[in-house]
Amino acid sequence: MQSWTEAFTQGNIAWKDEWNLKDNIVLTDIVSLKRFLDLVHVRYCLLKPYFETNNYPLVENRELLPSFEPDLLEYKQLPGFSLVALGRPINYFHEVFQFDILPNITSDTSEREAARIMGRNLQTLQNRLHKSAHEELRTRFEKRDVGNMRAYPALMPFLTIMDRAQVLALNGDVPGQENFRLCGVYASFPSDLDTEIKRFGLRIGKFAVGDNEMYDQHRNFVYQYMMELYGFPISSERRTSAALFARRLHKMGERFLIRALGQSDRTITTQWNDASHKPYPQVEKIALVSLDADQTELLPVLKEEGYFVNSKKRVLILRVRYRQHKFNPDNVRHDRALSVESQEIIHPATGEVLSGVNIIRDSSNMFLRLNDIVRGEYTGYIVYKRSELIENTETDEKKLKFLYAWLTKHQRRIIGYSDEFFANVVKVLDTYLHDPQNYEIFNHAREYYQEVISRFSYIQQARKIRILEDLKGRTYKGRRINYAQMLEEMITLLHSLKFEIVAYFDSLVATVIKIGDAVLGDRYLIRTYIEKKDGETSPRHQEIRKNYGRLVSLIDEFKSIRKARKERTQDNSLQEKVQEFI
Repeated sequence: MQSWTEAFTQGNIAWKDEWNLKDNIVLTDIVSLKRFLDLVHVRYCLLKPYFETNNYPLVENRELLPSFEPDLLEYKQLPGFSLVALGRPINYFHEVFQFDILPNITSDTSEREAARIMGRNLQTLQNRLHKSAHEELRTRFEKRDVGNMRAYPALMPFLTIMDRAQVLALNGDVPGQENFRLCGVYASFPSDLDTEIKRFGLRIGKFAVGDNEMYDQHRNFVYQYMMELYGFPISSERRTSAALFARRLHKMGERFLIRALGQSDRTITTQWNDASHKPYPQVEKIALVSLDADQTELLPVLKEEGYFVNSKKRVLILRVRYRQHKFNPDNVRHDRALSVESQEIIHPATGEVLSGVNIIRDSSNMFLRLNDIVRGEYTGYIVYKRSELIENTETDEKKLKFLYAWLTKHQRRIIGYSDEFFANVVKVLDTYLHDPQNYEIFNHAREYYQEVISRFSYIQQARKIRILEDLKGRTYKGRRINYAQMLEEMITLLHSLKFEIVAYFDSLVATVIKIGDAVLGDRYLIRTYIEKKDGETSPRHQEIRKNYGRLVSLIDEFKSIRKARKERTQDNSLQEKVQEFI
């Protein structure tokens, strides 16, 4: 199916007739199944509710950027579902999860037996639905094979109000003529959350066996990172179990697809593996979003070619694919589990895609939003500390909370963006945070003000450490440099950083020390420039040796700062325990 019109007898976005699929739908692998599910789920779970619901809650572009925020609002009138598709026939007893099976009608099945199976399957569906849906289900599907994928679009009104998951798999009754079918409902995805979190935390070095303090300190980070690898925040049971089951099936080497649509996030999230040997399954999201009005280059193209679902409100169907990152404790952005790989706009009538667009990552849009926040003119919402929904910036307290959440959300992007972009961010934040006219306001909201200052200080320091990471590999501003330039730039950077760690962040100081030790231990540097006798060295060699000594001194200073900080923390902890005892 190169376009949706090859699957539907109608080429528009109408869904009044849910039986308008063409007869020759062949779904033999995960890729073809995924495209079919895309067209059905976009039509009946996004577009249909959009046109039938007053004030449909569009997904903000920001919500599709990792790290993902938990959803504090639930729209119970909207559809929701989860499903698993296996790229093989079902082996009912040996499957690793529970579900109600819908037996297949094969080419050898007699008419009488086929009628009996269709009746049984309909009864199975009915048993898992509220009584209010029984009569409509019977009327629409009597004497029909509900497992056949031609019936799938018409089943959506029932499957999206059913608890638990759908199961799809290949029929496998005729070799060489396999086709996917709905072969089960009411599936429970196994979710051994405790074991998975602990195993993952131990593997990445965030936990140690029996260390309760370490576990308490890092548990939320490990939980959030692991969930984000599969495209979710720490959220509902439906999405948690979908993530963990995808993790399990991937480890088992299955060809599979898992998909979930939450009534809170309004986003179709898919994880799938089509026999690739990647460390994690592929992740993508599809949602209805609104194009920013200032993206003027795209507007006329999208209007002319009919990509808008609603041209007045600039509503689009956006697909975002993500790239997963293995945990790297040595990277200043080590909390980055996902990044955006590509974005596509899907045509609402034909399913054709417009690729190469940048709807959600545009740094200029981020900068404009930051301006709106500090001016108190931002009218969207954001989740503060994963527990409080801040809906606007009309008060100073809300403005500071919004700013803290915004900086936290975009922290790793700001760390990685260009110097020009960051200079603009610094200018806006310094003007707001250090304006004498705002001091009285900040005194009344000191806690939130200090949170913003701390987060901003972290980002400023982390940007310098990111440059140190590049320098360690003898790269500076995208160009290759020699050892002399590397040492000079590192010394300059560390001198300025030394005076910024009044706002102390242990993880950043530890990274500085690790980078410095790695450079000081560079065998080529030592052998070529440091170990040679004075008579064997040129003025350039001597300058490198001098800077090497300066770097040793600077790293020693950072080690002393860290040691003193740890001793002070231990003393404070001891005093608190003594005070408690007294």
